[in-house]
Amino acid sequence: HNNSSSFSARVFVSAVDGTDRLCVSERAQCVPSRVLHLRQLPADISEQEVLALALPFGRVTKLITLRTKNQAFLEMASEEAAVAMVNYYASAPPTIRNQPVFIQYSTHRELKTDNLTNQRAPGALHAISAAAVHSGNMSSGDGRGLVPAPSPVLRIIVENLFYPVTLEVLQQIFSKFGSVLKIITFTRNNQFQALLQFSDAVHAQHAKASLDGQNIYNGCCTLRIDFSKLSALNVKYNNDKSRDFTRTDLPTGELEPATAAFGRPRGVALPPYGAAAFPPTFHQHTGLPVAAVPGSLVSPPRVALQVAPPAVHSVLLVSNLNPEKVSPHCLFILFGVYGDVQRVKILFNKKENALVQMSDGTQAQLAMSHLNGQRLHGNVIRVTLSKHPVVQLPRGGAGQEEQALTQDFSGSTLHRFKKPGSKNFNNIFPPSATLHLSNIPSSVCEDALKDLFSSRGFTVKAFKFFQKDRKMALMQLASVEEAIEALIELHDHQLDHNQHLRVSFSKSTI
Repeated sequence: HNNSSSFSARVFVSAVDGTDRLCVSERAQCVPSRVLHLRQLPADISEQEVLALALPFGRVTKLITLRTKNQAFLEMASEEAAVAMVNYYASAPPTIRNQPVFIQYSTHRELKTDNLTNQRAPGALHAISAAAVHSGNMSSGDGRGLVPAPSPVLRIIVENLFYPVTLEVLQQIFSKFGSVLKIITFTRNNQFQALLQFSDAVHAQHAKASLDGQNIYNGCCTLRIDFSKLSALNVKYNNDKSRDFTRTDLPTGELEPATAAFGRPRGVALPPYGAAAFPPTFHQHTGLPVAAVPGSLVSPPRVALQVAPPAVHSVLLVSNLNPEKVSPHCLFILFGVYGDVQRVKILFNKKENALVQMSDGTQAQLAMSHLNGQRLHGNVIRVTLSKHPVVQLPRGGAGQEEQALTQDFSGSTLHRFKKPGSKNFNNIFPPSATLHLSNIPSSVCEDALKDLFSSRGFTVKAFKFFQKDRKMALMQLASVEEAIEALIELHDHQLDHNQHLRVSFSKSTI
């Protein structure tokens, strides 16, 4: 080969049939070239996937795939585009379907694809590029080539949310692909979601290509990523729900919802995913699970850090309660959805505050992340970690009222998680207007259940028995607040002589 012409079809055929002679002379791989060599591609990779790596940097004029060798060659429209692509992926190595892909300059200055069966004609290449653009939310530029869409904003959905996902965890993961400027978190359709803005669309494109479908923690917290229609985010508050990393002067907006420029979507309950504390299995500076295993995005801290995990307490401080309606039993039932409550103390001199002791720090974190900011008895409650390691029982000389405000539930039969490996661990969801009812006797019909809830003042909007198991049903009430109070009042309600109704929040709607 020489610099004026690339290589013939004969060279490519030999690369397919025998040893990869194309790579034998790739000793000048540091010399920039419009032709790029991609290695370690998945065996069944599509041309669209290959093009998706290159299109953010400019137009691709030629593409040749060598599937039997897990390799491909791209010719960019300009050397500048090729240099930009190599430089970017040198600092942020790309992956396709969790498999690292290696990109380097080819010693060839251009691709000659005469008579090659594995080449793409310009017309077909343009069609594939257009498909990649459409699926990646890119748009055609000014005629000089295909460029990314102007928006550097990603919409992120976290499925199978077993551990709380904080704003800091998202920033840590996504900042590996470029400068993260702003993040807004919220809950929609009972799913934790976020809008995340990069400094440019190239970083957003690469983060989406690399992280979509990945698990943050092993076996759970799966990322689903799309491009947002927004071109920028307008963050009003810097707190645990939203953050503008370019501005340190923003207020915290205590108990105020974080909103983007487009306003708060209807029906969105903004989650209070706490940023200050993590379960005891999480690293205190990074928020990473110490026990994470390969396959999760967030890996355990390296031994070199020499930082011990924090001693996270299992006691929560619940404030802004309605002192006229709250009781230890009420808090035991509600917080018991997210863990086994051991003790509850309503403060004698400040009855709008209470301490709730969970079985461990992980359960405390789950309860805090799901219940902070929810409305109970007309008040928006605040849930934070308490400095107290345990809830103390009243001393012997305490008055009757003070003793009644503290209850020990450690031996309760209503604990949902006392059995190791209980299926209840897989059914932890944020409060929603739809309740999951179970342990329903065969003698109890739909009308009887509707009447039960209606007689307590709750508005039943919809009801549905499970088709395969009529011991379970879904019931939709008028609001999340109403569902919370219905769960508190009717969980463990006796339906017949030996069966009690079980109530929890559902991720489904009717």
